[in-house]
Amino acid sequence: MAFSDFDLKAAREKFGLGIDEGQDLFSTTPTLEVPGYLRQVLDKWAPVALAMNTEKARSEMIIAPILMATVQLAPPPVSLFSGMTFDVDKDQGLNGACDYLLTRSAERFYISHPVVAVVEAKKEDIPGGLGQCVAALVAARLYNEREGSPRRTVFGAVTTGSIWRFLKLEDKTVFIDQPEYYLDRVGQILGILVRLTTRPADFPG
Repeated sequence: MAFSDFDLKAAREKFGLGIDEGQDLFSTTPTLEVPGYLRQVLDKWAPVALAMNTEKARSEMIIAPILMATVQLAPPPVSLFSGMTFDVDKDQGLNGACDYLLTRSAERFYISHPVVAVVEAKKEDIPGGLGQCVAALVAARLYNEREGSPRRTVFGAVTTGSIWRFLKLEDKTVFIDQPEYYLDRVGQILGILVRLTTRPADFPG
């Protein structure tokens, strides 16, 4: 078993988690101004990716540029990993490749202190990607604990590129953000991603 084998029901039962779907987690998060370079990339390439409608195109032309902009906008250190193997506990199925990880670390050669796991939804199925994301969050928190990181709350997102849904794992509860965010609200998406990668002291509220 690996991250991609989990659906939400299996992840909930395997890791003994509660699910809370009733909260708007980021209603007070400020919208960020979209950098000019990202706006140019999305204006030119997002329509191409959506027309081709392949996971690879959405990943390269929409998701990756947004995450790279997040690293640029967030207070350092923040690093981005793409397609990295993240084998934390094979006995629990916490292994395999993660689509994207944002870490609160300057390390680029290995994963250190993951804080946000981003899952690309297969076949544009956001609900179908939730279990994979939850498993990645459980793995990220376990990894942080082993590395002596005090940060026990970890975050995630499931995205098609054009739609983003955010999650939070805190204690034994997974909070699935009530709203979905669409690409025309990319400033809000950036605001949330930057907040999730930021130390609470740096980004209060």
